[in-house]
Amino acid sequence: MTQRDRKVARRLSSLRRRRLAFVLRETLARLARALLIALGVLIILAGAVLTPLPGHVGLPLLVIGLMIVLRNSFQARRRFIRWQKRHPKLIFPIRRLMRREPEILLVAWQQLLRSEKLFLRRPAWRVLKRGRKTVRRWLRKRTA
Repeated sequence: MTQRDRKVARRLSSLRRRRLAFVLRETLARLARALLIALGVLIILAGAVLTPLPGHVGLPLLVIGLMIVLRNSFQARRRFIRWQKRHPKLIFPIRRLMRREPEILLVAWQQLLRSEKLFLRRPAWRVLKRGRKTVRRWLRKRTA
């Protein structure tokens, strides 16, 4: 074997090592992504089970699980965007909770007002809306 043949053999072996390292890295990344998606789905299921129970633990778990799944699954992200286009009123609060600095109290208040409007059809019966207006008037009088 000549010196040139040895150089070619070394170059080929280093290419094979790099290729093997690349394949291993890609395989581990896919495995980690699949495990994170499974973890996100488990958290979503736990949140769905805990949502009807008292003590608002379910909704934050749902949002956390959804964030994990959406960050690691392209198909889930595509479906979420499709849902967002079809049902913007349903998805918008979830998107507000998934921001870097979520507006938790504002989203909770908005959902309370929406649920009150859904269950109490007559505007005269809506306690939260009237209470909010009363508090605003009281604060304006107090600061003026």
